[in-house]
Amino acid sequence: MLVNDVSLRISAVAASQYPTDGWPEIALVGRSNVGKSSLTNRLINRKALARTSGAPGKTRTLNFYAVENELFLVDVPGYGYAKVSKKQRAEFGAMIEAYLTKRSVLRGVVQLVDGRHAPTADDVSMYRYLAYYELPVLVVATKMDKVKRSQFNRSESMIRKTLGLTPATRVVLFSAQEGFGKDAVWDWIEAHMAAE
Repeated sequence: MLVNDVSLRISAVAASQYPTDGWPEIALVGRSNVGKSSLTNRLINRKALARTSGAPGKTRTLNFYAVENELFLVDVPGYGYAKVSKKQRAEFGAMIEAYLTKRSVLRGVVQLVDGRHAPTADDVSMYRYLAYYELPVLVVATKMDKVKRSQFNRSESMIRKTLGLTPATRVVLFSAQEGFGKDAVWDWIEAHMAAE
């Protein structure tokens, strides 16, 4: 997708604040500091519209980015960060669960994992959760510019095995620094925008 018109529509904490345009939505989920903001900025050709936080676990809202007046990319709070209190984790856990399971215009989820390491227990839990609710998932392995090209197949196989992916679930190797993988992510998003 060629992106010229993009803006942060709202940072929401409750369903009553979600946009009512009826556009398809694609959620971005992943651990804190996995590179969700960097992926978002690369997808929308902006350097810093999606803010990268210096403090992991700081984002506690659902950020709705309006793209070309036809799609929302929804940045979901990062999971798995220990310094957030149990009460706060429970609160935004409930918010995320309500969004992922009840939002009728949600067309799919992009789950980010760090391509340099095996997915964590939190990553596995999130993937199983999304699979349980039969949400279409694209797994994006981030920070792949820090992995030797000769190790790419090994990285993908480790991610597939650890998450227990079906052959139908796609894995895209991505680098925000170098930009590779961006077109494959957009292809998946565009293919799911029209799905009901």
